Amino acid sequence: MAVCIAVIGKENSPKYISCLKEDEELQLHYKVHTSLDIVEEKLSAPSKAAGDLRELYLGLLYSTEELKVFGYVTNTKIKFIIVVDSANSMLRDNEVRTMFRKLHAAYTDVVCNPFYIPGDKIESKLGDRTPLCGQPRYVLTSLVTPHRDAVLFCY
Repeated sequence: MAVCIAVIGKENSPKYISCLKEDEELQLHYKVHTSLDIVEEKLSAPSKAAGDLRELYLGLLYSTEELKVFGYVTNTKIKFIIVVDSANSMLRDNEVRTMFRKLHAAYTDVVCNPFYIPGDKIESKLGDRTPLCGQPRYVLTSLVTPHRDAVLFCY
């Protein structure tokens, strides 16, 4: 189960960060921001094949005893970071890819909202203590732009 999800802008500015546990929020924010260095390093590395240019999933960025950090980058250089509890050893790579695809689809729907102003932060109408991506069902909290009550649900 994901304990933290972050959407990071082009210039590494956070657009949306949500953590499951309030007492670990500072530590998880630190993990997300330190993982951005690894994302930038992977993006600047020369690709091995022409097919790698379209690969958005960066895979496991790094792992600690408690957490695993995964990364995903869109074609427009928006970065998605998911922090998962390491105790969940049953998590497969294709399940993480599915979480990222659903998060990318949810982000696309929010950005395509005519009331969303590009560059603004994305805020959650339900609050940020709701589990964002779970196992085995993937559920995203409703994301809402700060200007209207346009709600997005992703199941």
